Formats: sequence, C-alpha cells, structure tokens
Amino acid sequence: MTDRLLSPDDAQYVERMGLLWESEGLPRIAGRILGYLILTPDAGTSDDMAAALGVSRASVNADARRLERLGYVERLSRPGDRRDYYTIAPDLVERMLDSRLARLRNLQSALDDARHLPESPPAVQERVCAFRSLHLRIINALESVLSDFRSCSHNCTPAAPGQASPVNHK
Repeated sequence: MTDRLLSPDDAQYVERMGLLWESEGLPRIAGRILGYLILTPDAGTSDDMAAALGVSRASVNADARRLERLGYVERLSRPGDRRDYYTIAPDLVERMLDSRLARLRNLQSALDDARHLPESPPAVQERVCAFRSLHLRIINALESVLSDFRSCSHNCTPAAPGQASPVNHK
C-alpha cells in the first residue's frame, strides 16, 4: 500500500481515534495510527502513515514502536525491502480488553486494601464498599464478555451509514 490518502470522513474518524486514545493515555499520534491502520486493508510503512496523517516519519516511527510494544500493531518485513510495515494485531480487541482488565484489577486491589484501613469512618467504609462492589461487577462482566468473544467465531455485517454494525456470532 502506498500513498493512501484519507477521505474527509476517514480523516475525521482517524482524528477521533487520536483523541479517544489520547484520553486513554496514549499520544494522539498513536491513536491516529491505530485509526488509520483499522481503515487500511494492507500493512503500511511509516512513510505511508506520515503522508496520510500529515505528521513526521519520526513521530510515526516512535508511536508505531510504542503500539508494537503494547501488542496493538505488528511489524512486518518483506523480502528485499528494508522498510518496516505495520498492521493491526489480529487479536487487537482481546489485547485491549486484557489491558483494560489489568487496570481495573489494579484499582480493585487498591479498593481491597482501602477496606482494611484502620479507623475509617462508616461513611468512608460504605463508599469504599460501593466502589469495590461496582468495580468487581465490571471486572466480572468484562471477563465474561472476553471469554465469550474468545470462544466464538466473529462475522461482522457492515452497517448502513450512521448505524452500529450488528455482530453475528456463529
């Protein structure tokens, strides 16, 4: 894939992904790279991504490596070509949910510790108990969703513009 320019709708989606991932703690360019690669049927080089995103190749290289370390993208090579190619990890959804679950479990551990703080007023104990109970339910629900996702084949039917895609599980 070379010189894939983004349509205005694609560019808006890519920018939205950048902002979403930035709110999750990644650099905006890393989120934009993810958005771009999600829309791209083939692996892309840092030159491809830099041109499409309007950013420097150095920024793309740094954030593509960051995404590779997180397991969100894979770096590929081609015989006779010295360039690196990047593509979305085939199990990106699972990796993202695993990462989210790890963060929630860390929070759950802190809430568990807070339950045992000496001399906490009853109002504080109730608040900690409520937070702990809610987070435990969220963790259990995400674990169940992830387990179901891993045990099913997934076919997505494209949705009409402006509608969510239905997911058909076989």
